Amino acid sequence: MFDAFRPVSFQYSFSADTSNKIMEPQKQNLKTTLPLSLGRFHISEDYGFLLPNPLKELPDHYKPWMEIANKLPHLIESRQLRAHVNKMPLLNCHFLKGYREQRLAHLVLSFITMGYVWQEGETNPEQVLPRNLALPFVEVSRNLGLPPILVHADLVLTNWTKGNPEGPLEIRNLDTIVAFPGGESLRGFILVTVLVEKAAVPGIKALVQAVNAILQPSQDSLLQALQQLRVSIQDITRALEQMHDYVDPDIFYAVIRIFLSGWKDNPAMPVGLIYEGVSKDPLKYSGGSAAQSTVLHAFDAFLGIRHSKESGDFLHRMRDYMPPSHKAFIEEIHSAPSLREYTLSSGNCQLLTAYNQCTEALAELRTYHITVVTKYLITAAAKAKVRRPSHLPGPPQALEKIGTGGTTVLSFLKTVRDKTSESILHPAL
Repeated sequence: MFDAFRPVSFQYSFSADTSNKIMEPQKQNLKTTLPLSLGRFHISEDYGFLLPNPLKELPDHYKPWMEIANKLPHLIESRQLRAHVNKMPLLNCHFLKGYREQRLAHLVLSFITMGYVWQEGETNPEQVLPRNLALPFVEVSRNLGLPPILVHADLVLTNWTKGNPEGPLEIRNLDTIVAFPGGESLRGFILVTVLVEKAAVPGIKALVQAVNAILQPSQDSLLQALQQLRVSIQDITRALEQMHDYVDPDIFYAVIRIFLSGWKDNPAMPVGLIYEGVSKDPLKYSGGSAAQSTVLHAFDAFLGIRHSKESGDFLHRMRDYMPPSHKAFIEEIHSAPSLREYTLSSGNCQLLTAYNQCTEALAELRTYHITVVTKYLITAAAKAKVRRPSHLPGPPQALEKIGTGGTTVLSFLKTVRDKTSESILHPAL
């Protein structure tokens, strides 16, 4: 079904200009079409922003890529990845059939790219991505409207598979498709995030129901949607709690985190990365970040939460790291009639209470995220200074208090949380 979901209506053009962006989104005319539906934005009713049942194999033509991807942790740990990639044949993307094969290709090439750049750790990152990797990676990125770097859509949305296809979407029945060093902690980090995305599905559906309810209008339907949204946000928080069960903070910080790091706002790669055969000048792209998940962007747009200029600018830039159809969904929600204004003007105390409960639940989720980041970044950084696994690259000290997306992480998260709390509505006098 999803092979037909090639995002033809969300077009991108190629450029390698001074902005260092390869994908420049062309302006779209977004008008709220009644009724708003998930299908228009290639969002699954069952899996939300997750790609349903991702492919695990590419056509035989791309066997050289898959052979490297399937033994990536070993090749990185043994410092052999760069040598293997340098011998890799140059393949074009013409034999990729359909959207799901292109998503798998982007996943595979992004993992290989991150391993290639960071194989030797932050003290000796590779400055040039060879043409046999850079050219196909940029080609498939163009086709998908994604940047040529590992993004949340690769690491999480496309990187999961069920052991038993008929079984539940639970950690014990899930595995990743491509991996970095980090063993069970890497697997846990990715798959817990998959479960966070799955927990958001009822909330995403609630957004659609709520927007349509405002347009009808139907206060009963809107109230029901807001209650569903609150429960979904609380379920996201509970899903995130599983991170403590499956991810060792020392392994995350000292082993995994560097492979999520980008080459924009990163002191370890201040000038960026040269994509050989694509641009003579280095290009800069942010590393993986939770801010690349569409979920909270959509919730913020719906609830009308306004962030500070600095935080808002970063969040807005992260939308360019999402599949274009998901980015368009956020913009559609944002362009819909204002929930805050409707709630205040309605004089309906139940609606106002339900809105505030959603906002409070979102602030609580962001508070909990801060505690998780403190444990896995700040506390782990202090411990990593005194010990680290000797057979792997050291922890990325250049990003010690900076998120892999390039923000000063704790101050950013606290500002975003505080602006969420400030969005509580008070009854009109």
